[in-house]
Amino acid sequence: MKKLGKSIGKAFVFCVVMMLLCSFAYPLALTGVSQVAMKEKANGNLIDQNGNPTVDPEEAVGSALVGQDFTEDYFFKGRVSSVNYNTYTEEQKENGEYAGVSSGSYNYGNSNPELKERIEKDLDEFLATHPGVKKEDVPSDLLTASGSGLDPHISPEAAEVQVKAVAEHSGLSEETVREIVKENTEEKVLGIYGEARVNVLKCNLGIAEKMGLI
Repeated sequence: MKKLGKSIGKAFVFCVVMMLLCSFAYPLALTGVSQVAMKEKANGNLIDQNGNPTVDPEEAVGSALVGQDFTEDYFFKGRVSSVNYNTYTEEQKENGEYAGVSSGSYNYGNSNPELKERIEKDLDEFLATHPGVKKEDVPSDLLTASGSGLDPHISPEAAEVQVKAVAEHSGLSEETVREIVKENTEEKVLGIYGEARVNVLKCNLGIAEKMGLI
């Protein structure tokens, strides 16, 4: 019985120690290190209206890593989002269409007729707002959703196909719009890893600044 009691005591002490280490000490240590070494990243890569990193939620207009729903015709549009970038109207909320902040994809298989229907609908809407663009010239990333539904980037080709419409509705020259895209394009890592990508939020902040909106 004494041995059993000692074993139970040791097990209890072990559980308490591990709980303190794993639930308190380790998370606090990681939080402390991240706040010192990479404060902007640790707080969600927030950016202000000038596109600069900020740790102040009051100054932030969004995150460089989370896409947003842009409906104005003078802004660039991002990828299709199965969660609508968590943007819903009051009517949708009242109808129960809004289930809270989330991420995810449609998970449609290639043979799913709903995928074809959704792509054709989005393609028709894009062509209607971008006269002169042929359907074969629309990059696939403007018609396909990302795994999270919150992708903040589009390809340079997806940005280029929108330049004419953005310039026309913003009153800016196509050259100016292309320069904004270039400034907010992230190239391949080390020139070989990943793909070149354009940050939609940062581009639209650049557009808004040139238009005198901010």
